[in-house]
Amino acid sequence: MFEWFLALRYFRSKKAKGSFLNFIKKMAVGGVAVGAAGLLISLSIAHGFKNVIQDKIMGFGPHITIKTFNGDLIQESDTLIHYLNSFEEIEIIQPVVYGQGMIQYGEAVEGVLLKGIDSTDRVTQLPTFVNQGEFKLTPSENGSNPSVVAGAQMAQQLGFKPGSTISFYAIQGIPSLQNLPKIKQFEVNGTFSTDIERLDNAFILSDINAVKELFSFNQNSLSEIEIKLKDKEQIRDFNRMLDQRLPYPLTTESVYQTYGSIFAWIQLQEQTIPFVISIMIIVAAFNLIGTVLMMILERTGDIGILKTMGSDDGRILKIFLLEGFLIAVYGLIIGIGIATAFNWIQSTWQIIPLPAENYYMTYAPVEPHLMDFVIVTGVTIVLCLLSSIIPARIASRMNPLKVIAFGRG
Repeated sequence: MFEWFLALRYFRSKKAKGSFLNFIKKMAVGGVAVGAAGLLISLSIAHGFKNVIQDKIMGFGPHITIKTFNGDLIQESDTLIHYLNSFEEIEIIQPVVYGQGMIQYGEAVEGVLLKGIDSTDRVTQLPTFVNQGEFKLTPSENGSNPSVVAGAQMAQQLGFKPGSTISFYAIQGIPSLQNLPKIKQFEVNGTFSTDIERLDNAFILSDINAVKELFSFNQNSLSEIEIKLKDKEQIRDFNRMLDQRLPYPLTTESVYQTYGSIFAWIQLQEQTIPFVISIMIIVAAFNLIGTVLMMILERTGDIGILKTMGSDDGRILKIFLLEGFLIAVYGLIIGIGIATAFNWIQSTWQIIPLPAENYYMTYAPVEPHLMDFVIVTGVTIVLCLLSSIIPARIASRMNPLKVIAFGRG
């Protein structure tokens, strides 16, 4: 208790002659606070980026896709689906057909893939990304044309919206006078927006039966089979196992492979940002060496008196280690307060906007994790204590007679 009493008294001392030292102490506390706040905020944003983008990818893409090596159609798909139903890990199986073509609205024309899926689409969470209209792939009650849902960016580029009628030119093989594209009109029921360009500008979706009829698919022919697992943590392991069991020319591709570049970008963000920001804490911690040394110089007389009264080296060492500990604690309290306030403000008012074309979202997301606060607190305190050892050992080894004489001089 005696060491704590002296350490707190020295830390809170505001004597006029120590005004410069008080300034240095405040700078040391501020350095720890800024470093801790910067690291906690960067970790919260990194977690937010990872989870928002991952949720979007998982919401748009199936967990696992089955297709052929060479891009040909899957034949006898009913037999394959029956085999897949034997796996307990699979929650939903969805047949998919693709057709390449061009859409026209007014004078605007754009190449696109027409994706035919089940009208309810229970494999993905795409209906949750609808920003206009509704996710409805069946014709409206008063409409005779098949319905589509399109990406918001594509709709903006071509100028159509829910309720518009677009023309689709189905291209099979190389267009020629003998191979003219089929033309079909579709009614736009809704648009979706994920803020990821490669998702919002690549597909239009319609009911699988309408697409099969347009491209003259056989009843048992499919372009792909999409799978949703009961547990997304099993995606990688189940994908490897299924790929080994399926006969040639079938192969599987997990969502992590399909959108590998995006997941790699997420991982790079999560790994590098905390490393760079953590340097701030290291610098702030080692600044304590100079701060505690100045506190020792100011207290040389007190050190001499304590030693003449019988205080051993260990007690002196503990006093100045506690000084470093107090600086770390005060800095952490301020830093955690700053980080907590920032996370609340950003999640409530989104004060930091982002360009969606570069970051796949319109504002910086934050997702604080309790474990980050625990780790940052522990590491900061350890670094500050380690930085305080050198000056504290110097104080503990001072000769009391020379110290008292120095103080009088």
